[in-house]
Amino acid sequence: MGFFDFLKGPDINQGIQEYSAAPNAVLLDVRTPQEYQEGHIPGSVNVPLQDLGGSGDLPAGRATPLFIYCHSGARGRQAAELLVRMGYTSVKNIGGIAAYTGKVER
Repeated sequence: MGFFDFLKGPDINQGIQEYSAAPNAVLLDVRTPQEYQEGHIPGSVNVPLQDLGGSGDLPAGRATPLFIYCHSGARGRQAAELLVRMGYTSVKNIGGIAAYTGKVER
């Protein structure tokens, strides 16, 4: 572990592996609909950050594992904090799609 490792954000590629291994997990893309249409991780659900509080697209079960990503990780962090305040108990910000090395769907 290097001196500046604490500055690194979450590793989205590792996060996708964890998402894939978690039963009944949901992958949330909290970017805008336009950003989502330009390219997203297959299987993800688009619920923009600004719509999270009143979205019917969120799972009803508050224990459902939620893996969140955005472009760089900043909106994902905000979304994760909001979801925890909403009562979700298994929430993880996995970072930004800008660092994603896997397949992207359009």
